[in-house]
Amino acid sequence: MEAAERLAAGNGIVKEGDVMNDVNIAFFDAKPYDIKSFNEINIDYNFNIKYFENKLNPDTAIQAKGYNIVCAFVNDTISKNVIDTLKMNDIKLIALRCAGYNNIDLQYAYKRIHTVRVPAYSPYAIAEHTMALILTLNRKIHKAYYRTRDNNFNINGLVGFDLHNKTVGVIGTGKIGKIFINILKGFGVNILAYDLYPDNDFAKKVGFKYVDLDTMYKESDIISLHCPLTSETYHLINKKSINKMKNHVMIINTGRGQLINTQDLIDALKKSKVGYAGLDVYEEESEYFFEDYSNQILDDDVLARLLTFPNVIITSHQGFFTHEALKTIAQTTLENIKKYIFSNELNNEVCYKCGNSECKKKTEGKCF
Repeated sequence: MEAAERLAAGNGIVKEGDVMNDVNIAFFDAKPYDIKSFNEINIDYNFNIKYFENKLNPDTAIQAKGYNIVCAFVNDTISKNVIDTLKMNDIKLIALRCAGYNNIDLQYAYKRIHTVRVPAYSPYAIAEHTMALILTLNRKIHKAYYRTRDNNFNINGLVGFDLHNKTVGVIGTGKIGKIFINILKGFGVNILAYDLYPDNDFAKKVGFKYVDLDTMYKESDIISLHCPLTSETYHLINKKSINKMKNHVMIINTGRGQLINTQDLIDALKKSKVGYAGLDVYEEESEYFFEDYSNQILDDDVLARLLTFPNVIITSHQGFFTHEALKTIAQTTLENIKKYIFSNELNNEVCYKCGNSECKKKTEGKCF
């Protein structure tokens, strides 16, 4: 029995002697850089990958017919309808090539189809991008670039502030948050952190302190978001929390778009309560990010309004976008698939309750 037949039948694990290129992967939302990085790594795996330019959604899920595994990205829509279509067409595994999983209905997927992800690819990439946003906003590098390109060497209006001795609040001290904190230490800032599960040993070693959110809002000159999106963190930054912050606070979000209530952020920017915003993510980004709309008018009034502010920088979810990260994403994704088809091992499986791929009770549909 060939590899694809074993998977389709669901009655056995693919064996080492089976033909690897008989395992068919439907790869959605494929961009040129995805194709390049996966093709380079796939030399070692020899899977049969079909790249689809369109996103995975209820209208396109039928394209997975005839394949064994679906590879999806953060802006694909993996709803109940999509899951039903994939299961009906004998898809055995959804391999997310991203860390985020809020685009999949995990509860509905439970016991219907397995999901694995890439829990980390390059935390350095995102932490460094966060610092780049802070420096660019503060020293107005983006404005200076366009001025000098026009032979305008006037520095009026480009004044910034010393980061030294300022207070930076970091919400979320996982891998990315910790690397960002280490970067911050080089600038001589005071660091406050918040996390549901504080790493006090790390705080003592590096030299910062954990505080409650209200204290962070009150004392921070800059607030950077590095926490996951959960029901508790949805719209964590909103009118109420912004009102607790310093006037002209800088808010940076390289985490998840829905951590911020965008309309509340716009209102605060209009009143100069928020002095700067650096966003690599946006609540409704799936419609626009990673695509070219340069010849069209945006019909998202909220995003269009954000883009009018001179003290706002929006990047198109590129924080992860380094050579090292792309290589790790491809390696981890293909290794996840290999583990499943050869040994039925669900490496980096997403827990269908909490989303954590390290949850020890995920096989029971339970979590801590």
